[in-house]
Amino acid sequence: MIYFFKYLFFFNINSVFYRAIISFFLSFCIALILYQKIIYWNRKNHVIGEQIRDLGLFGQKEKEGTPTMGGVVIIFSTLIPTIFFSTLNNMYVLMLIMTTLYIGCIGFIDDYIKIKHNKKGLSIMGKVFSQILLGILIGVTMYFNTSIYSIQKQKIESKYSHFFKEKEYGFKTTIPIFSTYHNNEFNYAYLLSWYNQKWKKYTWVVFIPIVIGIITFLSNGANLTDGIDGLTAGISSIIFATLSLLSIISSNKIYSSYFHFIYIPHLEEIIIFSFSFLGSLISFLWYNTYPAQIFMGDTGSLTIGGVIATLAIINRKELILPILCGIFFVENISVIMQVLYFRYSKKKYGIGKRIFLMAPLHHHFQKLGYHENKIFNRFIIIQMMLSMLVFILLII
Repeated sequence: MIYFFKYLFFFNINSVFYRAIISFFLSFCIALILYQKIIYWNRKNHVIGEQIRDLGLFGQKEKEGTPTMGGVVIIFSTLIPTIFFSTLNNMYVLMLIMTTLYIGCIGFIDDYIKIKHNKKGLSIMGKVFSQILLGILIGVTMYFNTSIYSIQKQKIESKYSHFFKEKEYGFKTTIPIFSTYHNNEFNYAYLLSWYNQKWKKYTWVVFIPIVIGIITFLSNGANLTDGIDGLTAGISSIIFATLSLLSIISSNKIYSSYFHFIYIPHLEEIIIFSFSFLGSLISFLWYNTYPAQIFMGDTGSLTIGGVIATLAIINRKELILPILCGIFFVENISVIMQVLYFRYSKKKYGIGKRIFLMAPLHHHFQKLGYHENKIFNRFIIIQMMLSMLVFILLII
C-alpha cells in the first residue's frame, strides 16, 4: 500500500520519518472529524450517552448523556494510517494491530452492556480473563516466534573446526541504571540460572507470567484512571510520545549504541503505529478536556493500557513501566489497597474502614475539594517528570 502513496508526495515516502508524520496528521484529522460528527449526532438523537453512577462528586450529574465509546474512533483512526503507511508483514506491527483489535473488542462489549443492559458492564473476572489471554499470546509470540527478530547470540563458525556456541536461552530486556553493564541489558534467564544453569531453557515460565501481569495491571490501571475529563488521554499522550522516542533510538544502530539501548532490528515500522495512536489521542483530548464533550469508554481506556504494555514489551522496556506509567500503577494500587483494607477492617473490627476518601486516587482529591481541572493539570506535570526520569535512568 505504501508504494501507491509514494507517488502522491515529492519527498521519499519510504522514509519511516515521513510516513510517521503523515500518519500522525492523518489520524488526527480523521478522529477530529469523526468526533465532531458523533457529538452532533448524539445531541440530536441521545443514543449513546454515558450513564453516570452516583458517586457523590461535584459536577457529576452534568456529565450525564455525554456521548461515550469514543475509543472506537481512537482505534479506527489509528489503524487506517497504520494499514496504509506501515509494512504489514512486520511481526511487531501485526502484534500491535492484533492487540488493538482484541482488547478494543473487549472494551466495546463492556461499554455496550453498560449502555443497553447493566451499568456494571462486564464482570471483573471477565475482563481479567481476557487480559490474561492477551498476555499469554503476546508472551508466547515474543519468546518463541523466531520471526520476531529476537536478540539472541548468532551461530558462528571457527576457521579451524565447525562448532557453534551454546544456545542462549531467555529473553533480553532493558533495565535502568545499568548502562555500563551490557548496555542496560537484563536476561530473564538470570532469574533461574543463579540456582541451576540447566533451568535456563525454562525461562519462558518466568517471562510469560511477567508479561501477563504487566498487560493486566496496566490495562486496568488506564481504565481506572479514566474518571476525570482528559486525564487518561493526556497522560497516555505523553507516554506514547516517550515510547515513540524510545522506539526511534532502539531501531537505529548508531542511536542505540550511543544511548546504551538494545538495538532491535526491524523495529522502525512500529513508529508509524505509535504516531498514529498519538494523533488519535491528541484529537480525542481536543474534545475530552474539561468540560468533556465525549468520553472514550472502556473501549478506549482498556485499549490504551493494553497497547502501551505491548509497545513497551516490543521495545524491551517493560521494566520501566512502573516508572513511566507510575500514575496508572498508583491508581490501580489505590483501589487494591482500599478494597483489601476495607475487608480486613470489617473482618477484624466489624466496621469497614477506608484509607482514601474514595478510590481510585483522583477521586480522593476530588473529595478533598480539588477541581478536576486542577487534578488533571497536576497529574500531567507529574507524568512529564516521570517521562524525563525514565530517560535519565536509561542513559546514566
